[in-house]
Amino acid sequence: MLTFFVIIPVVIAVFLFVFSGARSARIIAMAFQTALTGFAFYLFMLSRTETVYTQIGGYDGFLGIILRADNLAAVFILLSTVIVMVVTLYCINSDNTRTFWFLLFLLEASLIGLFLSRDFFNIFVLVEVSTVVVTILLMYNRLRRNMYAGLLFLMVNIVVMQFFLFGIGYIYMLTGTLDMDGVAVAIAGMDQSSVALPYALIMTAAASKCSLLPLLTWQPKVNSMPGSPTSITAIVSGLHIKSGIYIFIRFQNVFGDFAARDFFLIIGIITGLVGVILALSQKNIRLILAYSTIAQIGLIMVGLNMDYTYYYAYYGSLFHVVNHALLKSALFMGAGVIIKLYGTMDIDKIRGLWHTHKPAAIATALAIMGIMGAPFFNGSVSKYFMMREVSGLLEWAIILLNLGTILIFLKYATIFFGKPEEGTIRKIHTDWCKMTAIMFFGVASFILGIFGEQFKNFVFNLEVHIEALSYLEKVGIFALSLALGMALTKYIPKDAKLFTRIRDMDLGFREICASLGIFFAVVLVFVGFIR
Repeated sequence: MLTFFVIIPVVIAVFLFVFSGARSARIIAMAFQTALTGFAFYLFMLSRTETVYTQIGGYDGFLGIILRADNLAAVFILLSTVIVMVVTLYCINSDNTRTFWFLLFLLEASLIGLFLSRDFFNIFVLVEVSTVVVTILLMYNRLRRNMYAGLLFLMVNIVVMQFFLFGIGYIYMLTGTLDMDGVAVAIAGMDQSSVALPYALIMTAAASKCSLLPLLTWQPKVNSMPGSPTSITAIVSGLHIKSGIYIFIRFQNVFGDFAARDFFLIIGIITGLVGVILALSQKNIRLILAYSTIAQIGLIMVGLNMDYTYYYAYYGSLFHVVNHALLKSALFMGAGVIIKLYGTMDIDKIRGLWHTHKPAAIATALAIMGIMGAPFFNGSVSKYFMMREVSGLLEWAIILLNLGTILIFLKYATIFFGKPEEGTIRKIHTDWCKMTAIMFFGVASFILGIFGEQFKNFVFNLEVHIEALSYLEKVGIFALSLALGMALTKYIPKDAKLFTRIRDMDLGFREICASLGIFFAVVLVFVGFIR
């Protein structure tokens, strides 16, 4: 059964490559994608009680290719199909070429295959496929800057995956298998010194896919180039980067007690803080959203890498992965409408959205409330669970990261107010398919906030509850953070020299490769000698 999750998107891709010129073909593709989403929900329901297996080739044990769908994989598959379905609705009236549609669904197939595979080499191949597809989509409009960005993206990922390839080669030499379950069993009794090198190689690649510090500065710029289709920026920031988080979770689980959770917890905090500073430094609304994703990735990494005793924080982080994917997709798609309306990406030139386009303003406002963690929105529920068990410096770190998120989106919210400059507003026809797609995610953020406890328990098969007094305490922290954020925005200069320098900072290929080498060396030293 599981092979159909990879085959169906490929069939849709080929169908649209041949017939995408007709609007009816896009509607048919939308119907098939909706059916695939229903199929993914059925798989998710099965995974709540059992792990679903499909053996390819008839080989038993670790010799064959086995697709596995446990609860975590099924959640990511369902999330992927929902986001692609809504993005398809968003693009249904757009004048996209057959190549765009072909690549969009090919990307979905590679990501689903990635979530189903538990073999190191298969993951290597599928990550490479998704990288090539994203590269072509980034170069979609063939602008010179986009061609450069796409090639840089491809070249860096080739280097990144060499770390991964050497790592899995070393793992195969140690264990004789590339199946992740088999590797986990084999290395459990090994000495830490023998596992340190492959762990450092593999986790350097995983960290790069998550855009952790110091590997974060180039990827948001590449993904937010002016020529990149809005739908692709939504997919990359909302979904593609989540595949990096999925890989990170799986690899950490494979290495078990060898995993350097405390190291990545610290890296997560630093990444989040640097992401906040980089986002506040930007004027391009796409870059503000892209770097805010880095800040949220840092927050998610904090929750995922706490000690095993922090049960609520781990699942709160997983819930925040889902929430962030929906919210950031809504914000990027809303930004596409805003950019078309105002003819610019400069946040200082976008004013009065509330008066010029109320549907886009309402949908964007809902997503902003969710991502800031406002009460009764989905972000507040996931952040509540992340903070419920923590105290001391760790709690203050999470509060500080959320204050940074509030500052980012208080800056972004300036687009709602004021009056637009005369002659800057373009007359555009309201595309209700686009508005429905954006509003779907915006309303979902509110519904998942109201029923957040029930949804979280249902999705992850848990039995955890929100305590009223504890939640009110977190609401109070949010209110104080919001008040502090509003006060700070008055004193943060828009054109500070530091912000200008940060905005102009751009790592070249050599600098990126050097940062990869430094990160690898630090992980190796930490795992091999410090722990």
